[in-house]
Amino acid sequence: MILDSDVIIEVLRGNSATVGWLRAQRAAGIALRYSPVSRAEIRAGSRPAERPAIGALFRSLTAISIEASTGEVAGEQLAKYARSHGVQMGDALIAASAIESANDLATFNSKHFPGLSRVVKPDR
Repeated sequence: MILDSDVIIEVLRGNSATVGWLRAQRAAGIALRYSPVSRAEIRAGSRPAERPAIGALFRSLTAISIEASTGEVAGEQLAKYARSHGVQMGDALIAASAIESANDLATFNSKHFPGLSRVVKPDR
């Protein structure tokens, strides 16, 4: 399962419901992944004092690769949904990664991922 940036942020903020949900996923043996897009988004908005905790969380997850084919799928997502749903590049790349890897996507913002059938809304 790929964790969207908003889920990772809630974990970093210590949201007990989201942290509990994440622990339950791990206990169930679900592989937890993230997109490098999420890592970039979170790093860009972080303060220096927050970076050790951010690094520790990302080290506990597995990165999904972004390949040339991921860009192609993201381009298809943008062509279909940018105007109608306001999908932006970052979300299109995350969606494309989920599609290519046949992973569920955990997000609180399912509206950012139209056409993605495997969306999970974590506890919040």
